[in-house]
Amino acid sequence: MPSKNDTEALYAQVQRKLVESGEWDRIQLILMNKLNESGWTDDLRHRSKENARDMEPLSFRVLLKGLAPHIQTSIPPAIRKEMMAVIRQYVEKQFE
Repeated sequence: MPSKNDTEALYAQVQRKLVESGEWDRIQLILMNKLNESGWTDDLRHRSKENARDMEPLSFRVLLKGLAPHIQTSIPPAIRKEMMAVIRQYVEKQFE
């Protein structure tokens, strides 16, 4: 079993290749489009506005920290699965 350092090094290498190849930008664009189409972005924008209205003083960091659990858990499972497949396909191509 790989050590934590080995795993982190592999992760960094894959991430670097994604960025260098332009694949990271393509994946982000796909994700943004899927989230927009599903209404997720509008929901998050609405939640952000509501939370910001109640916040005194307004702080982006506090707002983001408060929204983080929702952000991480509310991505539709179908979109999460599709994006994982896109990333997995890229990684598999790199190790052919």
